[in-house]
Amino acid sequence: MPHVSRPHLTPLVAIVFGIGLFAAWLLWGSPDVANDLNRETLERLVENAGAAGPVVIVGLMILAVVASPLPSAPIALAAGAAYGHTWGTPWVILGAETGAVCAFVLARALGREAIERRLGKRIERGFLGSQNALTLVVFASRLMPFISSDLVSYVAGLSTIRPWRFALATLAGIAPASFLLAHLGTQAAQGGLGTVDWALALGLGAATGAPLIWAALRGDRKAEEDL
Repeated sequence: MPHVSRPHLTPLVAIVFGIGLFAAWLLWGSPDVANDLNRETLERLVENAGAAGPVVIVGLMILAVVASPLPSAPIALAAGAAYGHTWGTPWVILGAETGAVCAFVLARALGREAIERRLGKRIERGFLGSQNALTLVVFASRLMPFISSDLVSYVAGLSTIRPWRFALATLAGIAPASFLLAHLGTQAAQGGLGTVDWALALGLGAATGAPLIWAALRGDRKAEEDL
């Protein structure tokens, strides 16, 4: 199985560390930001950054996914308020996807060998060895906001899923929520949420809960068949 070599890992660690320092300086360099971290604070931070606002959005999203010291939803809302859902969504997706890939690569490079030594060939059998199943799990987990994004990325890095499958499933899963949050941020900045906005939120919520409902029904059906 392919591994990420340590020489190739060094630049990635340096980049993540640099982004973390930059975001930490932005967040905790100002007492106002440190004491009042919310959508309004982030909007003000992005606005004060001027042309570097997108860099702030992407950097904070990466930090939220890799190190998880702050929630990503307020960042996405701030992106929508600052750039609208048309341009805010791509910045949110870029940051979330980059952060997820960074976490995946770090886990694969630093922890995969230990997992293989402990589990041996068992990690390639059954569900753990199914590329389609692992891809579906990553995709479904990205649709569920209550599941930690960084945890999914790190666990996926320890699994057998191929990097391109992880990246594609992550992109497909985070895109709907990224658009919705950016859109809600735009509407909130313009004065409030309308019927369409609530319909979008409910629609995404239904899509998020669908995999859980399907899994529960399938489990009940299987239990009945085993009786």
